[in-house]
Amino acid sequence: MEERNKTLGEFIIEKQEEFMYSSGELSRLINSIRLAAKVVNYKVNKAGLVDIVGAFGEQNVQGEDQQKLDVYANETFMQTLINREIVCGIASEENDDFITIKGKDGLHNNKYVVLMDPLDGSSNIDVNVSVGTIFSVFRRVTPVGTPVTKEDFLQPGVNQVAAGYVIYGTSTMLVYTTGHGVNGFTLNPAIGTFYLSHPNMQFPKDGHIYSINEGNYVHFPQGVKDYIKYCQTEEGDRPYTSRYIGSLVSDIHRNMIKGGIYIYPTSSKSPKGKLRLLYECNPMAFIAEQAGGKASDGFNRIMEIQPTELHQRVPFFCGSENMVDKANEFMKKYQ
Repeated sequence: MEERNKTLGEFIIEKQEEFMYSSGELSRLINSIRLAAKVVNYKVNKAGLVDIVGAFGEQNVQGEDQQKLDVYANETFMQTLINREIVCGIASEENDDFITIKGKDGLHNNKYVVLMDPLDGSSNIDVNVSVGTIFSVFRRVTPVGTPVTKEDFLQPGVNQVAAGYVIYGTSTMLVYTTGHGVNGFTLNPAIGTFYLSHPNMQFPKDGHIYSINEGNYVHFPQGVKDYIKYCQTEEGDRPYTSRYIGSLVSDIHRNMIKGGIYIYPTSSKSPKGKLRLLYECNPMAFIAEQAGGKASDGFNRIMEIQPTELHQRVPFFCGSENMVDKANEFMKKYQ
């Protein structure tokens, strides 16, 4: 079969032997995410026609206004994973705390926990700009048969067994890794099937795009200001092009294909950074590294940070290897 004609289901079955613990659970977990993504995609695509856009009237644990589609996506992904009885715990950016899940036998015998941002970039919903879903999968560290604890979720990113994102854009794509490279699958909406469209995705070593909200320039640390000026200086292959969508999934996805760096640093307004280590940075860092890119907090490798809380925020520099190295250079001058 031609590689690009493979469906996601066929690809998962074919690659199952690559999983370190090949019991079929991780394959079924990815399949569940595929199903939930199709359901959410359907709602996203008709968001302007039904009462699904706009604010829900509540705030999430971060103090941010929840969008109706945020809540819908959160419930869809959680219910799909719970109904399939393949995970023992879920943590979501939209929920204060993790939830523990029993298996079909009423026991806590499943091995995986999922952390997710069910709808990344939701402030873009009302204006019809791409949004996405981000997920991260770990094997539990507490004994099988017992309820999960916070320890199962507070693992460094290097322990991830899978991570991925869904981008609901001009086409809907599911991109994921299990530690053996990164592959992208595009949804054929006519038949509801994901097909392998982007095998072995790779960040170019160098790029010409920098993605940062320059409206916050005055609030950035000096290292970031200096790097932005470096990007704008006419020399060699510079100046670079500034491209910022404000949807992490979309910005990373574009930069992985075209070459670039995404930066969300600390600032005087967000002294710890704004992105969440567990729901956004770890999974994107895993994908970036598997695609030949890099991810840091400006100084250290993202995936080696030991989390201390579920909703921990960190600064995030992610993208083409040489661009992240150069940004880190500027940061270290002011360490």
